[in-house]
Amino acid sequence: MVLCFKLLFGPTAAIFLSAVVILSCFTNVASPKDVSVTDKTDPNKILYYEGYNFTIYLFWSPFLVRSEELGGDRPGVFRLYLDEPDDRWLSAASRFDYVLLSGANWFTRESYFYERGQLVGGMYVPLNFTSSLTNQYSHRMAFRTALRALAVARFRGKVILRTLSPMSHFEGGAYNAGGDCRRTRPFGANETAPMGGVELEFYTSQLEEFREAAEATGLDVALLDPTAAMLMRPDGHPSRYGHWPDEKRTLYNDCIHWCLPGPVDAWNDMLLHMLSDSN
Repeated sequence: MVLCFKLLFGPTAAIFLSAVVILSCFTNVASPKDVSVTDKTDPNKILYYEGYNFTIYLFWSPFLVRSEELGGDRPGVFRLYLDEPDDRWLSAASRFDYVLLSGANWFTRESYFYERGQLVGGMYVPLNFTSSLTNQYSHRMAFRTALRALAVARFRGKVILRTLSPMSHFEGGAYNAGGDCRRTRPFGANETAPMGGVELEFYTSQLEEFREAAEATGLDVALLDPTAAMLMRPDGHPSRYGHWPDEKRTLYNDCIHWCLPGPVDAWNDMLLHMLSDSN
């Protein structure tokens, strides 16, 4: 996922100051105008706050790199071109003051991995050769490619990398085996299990690619890290209420996404602090 901000306030110092004021007012006063160029079902959005001359662009790019869904008799299976950034967001990046990158749980899906146009591996898919590449590799390479592409494009704004939110709040089974998240209060400090498995691998990849970008690419890059805080909030997911009650299809309890309002409001607080601190 890529979230971009465009601020139009004159001098640079005013941009940072005004950004803090604007974001803190959104939930209380301002309502955006949807100026998207696509229809309402398209997940790519452009939201304009007219009173503040502030624009948010939301690019639906769950893998950050170029991807294709196979479709046909294999829906939900993807080709990931790990060394090619998704041009849908990259081609527009030069217009923005901030670019926020995130992505995690989509990399657990069935995928074929391509580099230099050649199939090099895959995850949960049949291959006619042996490959040791895992979804940690595809996740790491996607962030590396996205960050390097911004550096090559000489992006002059601030890049914010948001670390993952937990995928492990299912209890009583996996997501497709009756797992649910019905807790009504946060975990206490002594109740939170340490992060492990694919979550820890993804988180580690994000931290390492962030450090590499900060040290070697010349980008102005910052880390938005809500992961530890979100691990403590199993009570913040919609569970079975994440779907319309009359939907006539196989549904799973939603312990991945978050209720609004809810714990994810803390992400806004963190982002506001980062913008204020950068000023």
